[in-house]
Amino acid sequence: MLLEAQHLTKTFGDHVAVNAVDLQIEKGSFTALLGPNGAGKSTTMNMLIGLLQPTAGQVTYDHDPKLGVVFQGSVLDDILTVRENLQIRAGQYRHVPADRVAILSQQLGLTTFMSQRYGTLSGGQRRRVDIARALINEPDVLFLDEPTTGLDIQTRLAIWTLIQRLQRNRNLTVILTTHYLDEADAADKVIIIDHGRVLAQGTATEIKNRYAADKLTLISPDVAQLATRVTQKPLRRTADQLIFSLPTMQAALDILTANRSLISNFEFRPGTMDDAFLALTGKEMR
Repeated sequence: MLLEAQHLTKTFGDHVAVNAVDLQIEKGSFTALLGPNGAGKSTTMNMLIGLLQPTAGQVTYDHDPKLGVVFQGSVLDDILTVRENLQIRAGQYRHVPADRVAILSQQLGLTTFMSQRYGTLSGGQRRRVDIARALINEPDVLFLDEPTTGLDIQTRLAIWTLIQRLQRNRNLTVILTTHYLDEADAADKVIIIDHGRVLAQGTATEIKNRYAADKLTLISPDVAQLATRVTQKPLRRTADQLIFSLPTMQAALDILTANRSLISNFEFRPGTMDDAFLALTGKEMR
C-alpha cells in the first residue's frame, strides 16, 4: 500500500471538517474523492499532501515519495511566460535534468505557446501548464484538486486523455477531487465523502450497483392496462408513459418480455454515478 490514512480528523474551532476518515491507496492507482461543497474533500487532500496537520489520526506512506499537486487555483505568475514559469519551478528542485521543461512541453503540447505570458492563455492551456508544473519533479503521486472546473467538455476530455496517458506510461498514482462525477468512472477506487465522513467507497461499478437504480421508461398506447400488468409501482405516470426505478437490468428485461404487446417504445438507462451520489448525499443545494 503506497498511502494509508487512519482515523484522519481535522477540526477548525468547533467545526469538524474531516471526521475519522480511513483511506488506503495503492501504487499506480487512480482514486477519486467525491463530495458536495464543504464535504471535506480538499481538507482531506491537503492533509494527505502535508499542507495541513491532522487534528487526530495519521497519514503513512510506504516510502518518501515525490509529490506533484495541481491546485484549484493556479500558483503560477500571470506576467511571466510559460517557459519562465516552468524554468523557475524547475530551479527549485534538486537533480531536475536541464531538458526537463523542454520534454514536458513536448509531452503536454505546450510548444506553441511557451513564449506566451501565462495570464493570456485559455483555461485549457493554463491547466496543461499547471499539470506540467506539477510533473517537473517526476512525482510518484499526482494530486489533482478539481482540475477541470470551469472548462468546456472538449477541454475536459483532452485534459483527462492526457492524465490517463501519463498514469499509464509512468505508473503514476493519481488522487483526484472533482465535481464532475463522470470523471470518476475511470477511477480504480471512488470514495464519496460528506460532512467529513466516508459514506461509500469501492470501484465506480460497485458504487453504482449498490446505490444507483436503473430507470426504465415504457411508452404505450394503453398505459392503464400496462400499469395493471406490471407489479412494480412506477416512479411517474403520464398519458402515454410509465417510468420505473429498478434494481437490475434483468428486472427491466422481464417487464419488456412479459408486456411486449402493450409497449410501443422504451428507454432503458443504467444507474449513473450522479444517481449514486444523490442517493448518498441528498438533493439539497449546499
